[in-house]
Amino acid sequence: MISITEWQKIGVGTTGFGIFFILFGILLYFDSVLLAFGNLLFLTGLSLIIGLRKTFSFFFQRHKLKGTSFFLGGVVIVLLRWPLLGMLLETYGFFSLFKGFFPVAFGFLGNISSIPLLRALFQRLQGTSSMV
Repeated sequence: MISITEWQKIGVGTTGFGIFFILFGILLYFDSVLLAFGNLLFLTGLSLIIGLRKTFSFFFQRHKLKGTSFFLGGVVIVLLRWPLLGMLLETYGFFSLFKGFFPVAFGFLGNISSIPLLRALFQRLQGTSSMV
């Protein structure tokens, strides 16, 4: 069994709120205050979940410096109230940083239909879609 510390539980909540504020800031036409608050919460939550040393070593690996510079540069640009440009830079940096994780995530999503309860749910949703 994996033990989760209290700091990691707080980190999951903080990261969740960060993602919520980022999405809400995008929904409200790139509100710079919400985006900046979401970015700070996301980075704080990430460092609480995996630890400061592991966060630093993840972002500053030699082969990830380009993605890190775009991502953190985008955060700084959002903090300077240029939200659209900052979010574009952050998006490119995010995809560059996590490009090794995407095949794993897509593989998981492809295998999720093998769970009987979810398979029944997916089949039911496919059967009820209509063009009317």
